[in-house]
Formats: sequence, structure tokens, C-alpha cells
Amino acid sequence: MKIDFVSDVSCPWCAIGLASLETALERLGPDVPVTLQFQPFELNPQMAPEGEDTDEHLARKYGMPPEQVRQNREAIRQRGAAVGFTFNMDGRARIYNTFDAHRLLHWAEVLDEERGTPGASALALKHALLQAYFTDGQDPSSHDTLVRYATAAGLDPVQAREVLASGRYADEVREREAYYQQRGIHSVPSIIIDDRHLIQGGQPPELFEQALRQIAAQPAA
Repeated sequence: MKIDFVSDVSCPWCAIGLASLETALERLGPDVPVTLQFQPFELNPQMAPEGEDTDEHLARKYGMPPEQVRQNREAIRQRGAAVGFTFNMDGRARIYNTFDAHRLLHWAEVLDEERGTPGASALALKHALLQAYFTDGQDPSSHDTLVRYATAAGLDPVQAREVLASGRYADEVREREAYYQQRGIHSVPSIIIDDRHLIQGGQPPELFEQALRQIAAQPAA
């Protein structure tokens, strides 16, 4: 089974969705072999380098009053806790551009292909970058931050910094972003299974498990 997880590292429901999906995959066990691949999506591709205050951004983009922002944050925090992900909502004061984070994730994916370890480095880096922003309140557009968390994920810091400084994989990331947008993906997380089945949103593990079992039981196309 092939799973494409279209997401952004600054999307809280993507963190929840990934944790739920992983729980569902653990419940399925080895009887359903899965290849998990991360696909890029930028919530704020035009974001200025200095970022934007989170409350101001949500008010401008979604028209959310402060009380609704507070309620949404608490709901997200609780949903995260339920699947084992820690949101430090007070530490996430600004929203940033995430394009370089996606370039680094693409590099991790290339390394996995070269090493014959599909998804291992990319998954570790994805976890690290979600933690960086949502738990530790770090700037995911900062090269220093990206290198530090790439190192924590087991990647080579010198190579990571070279990738970021060179602009490498920019074309590949833009091509993938365009590919999914052209196919109607305009919100994340979007989980695409075997190029045919779509599940959207930070769904609970039970929903993912049920859907994956049903898909796995279907005869091959």
C-alpha cells in the first residue's frame, strides 16, 4: 500500500493526522506493508521572511476573533494530547514560510532512496520539524533551526546546510506542489492511498484504521 501524505510543517492538523495515521498503521501490523511518502504543501507560500504574528495572521486570513482563536488552540492542544503530540500553543507566536523545510524533507527522501531505507530519514525529519515548530516554538524558515533539527533526526548537519545554502531541490518541491494542487488538493493534511483513495483532515486513529483495512481488503485494480 502506498500512502502519500500531503502536508505542511506549520499545519497543526497535519501533526495530529500523522500521529493518528501512525497509530493506525501500528494496529494494522506487518500484514499490510506500507510505503509512506511526504508530499509538500505550503499554507503560506507568500509569507514574508520575518513571518507574521499568529493572531494577526488568523484574523486576517480567516476572520477569526481572539476568542475563537483561543478556543481553536485549546481544541487542537487536546486533540494532539489524545494522539501523543505536544502542542505548546503559547510558544507558537509567529507563522513562517516553510519552503526550505520542504526542500530539506525532499533531500531526506533522496537519501532514503540511495540507502534503500524508504521513508526512514524523511519520517524522522518530519517528526523533528513538527516538534520544532509546534512544541519548541522554533522558526522553521531559519536555516540554523532546520540544520539543528535535521541533526537531531540523524542527518548530517554539514550536508543539510549545503542543501539549504545551495537552493537544491527547489524545482522538485515546486513541481510536486503544483502536481497536487492541479489535482484538487487545496487543504491539508490530505492522505492519498494507492493514488485512488483520499482522506482529509486530522482524523482519529480509528477512522484511519477502518479505511486502511477496507482498502487493503479490496482486490488489486
